[in-house]
Amino acid sequence: MSEALKYYHEQIGLAEQQVKRAARMINTYSFLRLGAIVLGFLLLYQSLRFELVWLTELVFFLVVIIFGWLVSRQSSHEKERQFFENLRAVNENEIASIGSYKNMYHDGSDWQDDHHVYTADLDIFGRGSLFHLVNRCSTMIGNAKLADWLLHPSETPIIRLRQEGIREISLKAEWKAQFQARLLPENTRSDDHISRLTHYLSAGTPPISAALKYYVQIAGWIFIALVISSLMVPQVWIAVIVLAVVNLFIIQKTSNLTERSEQLIFKAGITLSSFADSFRLIENEKWQSVLCREYGDRLNQGSKSGISAQIKQLSTLVNRMNLGSVPLIGFILKVSMLWNLRQYFAIEAWKQKNGHHIEAAFVVVADFEALLSLAGLLINHPEYHFPKIADDQHYTLAATDIGHPLIPVSTRVLNDYSLQNELKIDVITGSNMAGKSTFLRTLGINTVLALSGAPVCAASMRLCPMMVFSYMRIRDSLNENTSTFKAELDRLALLLQVLKKEEKVYFLIDEMLRGTNSVDKYRGSKAVIEKLIAEKGVGIVATHDLQIAHLANEYPDYIRNFYFDIRVQGQQMQFDYKLKRGECTTFNATLLLKQLGIEIPD
Repeated sequence: MSEALKYYHEQIGLAEQQVKRAARMINTYSFLRLGAIVLGFLLLYQSLRFELVWLTELVFFLVVIIFGWLVSRQSSHEKERQFFENLRAVNENEIASIGSYKNMYHDGSDWQDDHHVYTADLDIFGRGSLFHLVNRCSTMIGNAKLADWLLHPSETPIIRLRQEGIREISLKAEWKAQFQARLLPENTRSDDHISRLTHYLSAGTPPISAALKYYVQIAGWIFIALVISSLMVPQVWIAVIVLAVVNLFIIQKTSNLTERSEQLIFKAGITLSSFADSFRLIENEKWQSVLCREYGDRLNQGSKSGISAQIKQLSTLVNRMNLGSVPLIGFILKVSMLWNLRQYFAIEAWKQKNGHHIEAAFVVVADFEALLSLAGLLINHPEYHFPKIADDQHYTLAATDIGHPLIPVSTRVLNDYSLQNELKIDVITGSNMAGKSTFLRTLGINTVLALSGAPVCAASMRLCPMMVFSYMRIRDSLNENTSTFKAELDRLALLLQVLKKEEKVYFLIDEMLRGTNSVDKYRGSKAVIEKLIAEKGVGIVATHDLQIAHLANEYPDYIRNFYFDIRVQGQQMQFDYKLKRGECTTFNATLLLKQLGIEIPD
């Protein structure tokens, strides 16, 4: 068992112990709540026998206070239990990811695009994709951030900063798991409530009467003073009732203000509390890498108390507003101190003071989610290493023991490849199923990882910043009224456009012009390659056509030949999936057809 698996199993055991402990405390406080209710009714009954109104009121308020405290303590333990259940789920997910490449997080299907220059061919998004392998983002903005990193190659300084940050987070596995556990409830949300919340917090405050604000501040004190006075002068109860009616009238007239806030953030209390915990984890950690320190500084920019304290304060205000919806207690709070209106004013005041910081803080969370997602590769897969980014004038893409990250270690075949500050087109020939397409995808997907700042599935890798362009899974489209050949022409046209637009483009072409006859296919493929040479294009062309390999004789300084072969023993084919220099001389189409009972004349 690997060190990572041992660690995750240990963490699951510790989390289960804490879940059981929290469950015991929850049961204890449940019984205490029941006991408080029973005892409260008994005390109220006894106080009524003394016929003292003040004693009955005192007992009632004491029972309410004790019951509220017990509810608060039980809620605290329920939150604790939920956290450790989330922590257990996070560690179980890592075990599933290592063992069977399963992942409970989003698979990135929202970003699938058949017209992108490489994502469709290289399985970057969708079920079983690279995104699905690495993603540990719970928030929608975190998912979008990680997708953006995989969609667009980054510049060298950014790549190096991310590598440093990823390396630091990979050494903080416990912090990483706790951060994920705090945000895990966001993983099940299908709506972008964070955008709605930030939009609400950045919106202006409608004009409100200064007199109403002042009255809301003193209404509670007036009500309490009248209730205390009524204990000595029973006739004052009439004033208490009148004041309660007036307060109810005010609540009704201002309901359009409070209901808007309640609709937008009524269910946001727990979510905001989770984010406050996440912000606190970032704030309390001592970061060494430049990027993580920058994120931490950006989190608290313009904030003296820390963003976690601000969010916690807002979470408390939201939860207080929600308390106004609790039967009986909510009614008492409304008639006594205009509770919902009071909390609405407090939230609006908080908005004016802190609202403009919150959206930036959520972006920082997304940045950390994307970083820790890529750090998981380094933690879970010891065969991954950071690539070196070269500043060479020409193209560099060299790797030793490079493998495809979506193929399990048990069946993954590793290869070496070297393009060192050169301008070359490599032609790879080989028989069916020998490994040509997989090798192209291996180079492509690892290049995408490398240029996002992530570690790669290789013992070593060195490359220069460049745009990957793939021409592999070309298919027709009935919706777009496009034939296979037309789709290939469109893809070639796009490649030529990208070559003129981007500084460095590395193309991966798998069997071009397959949608036409063999004569036109060769002539067309030869013309395309010559056009790419004229444009100083660099990349790989995989083909079954040996005539394409002969172009190395015409362009010996520009074209190199590689191949994948097979060994045939009797009626059995053996593949080693290893890249070799030269042209392929062994093909298997005839043998495959014979195995189907189709005889081909010699």
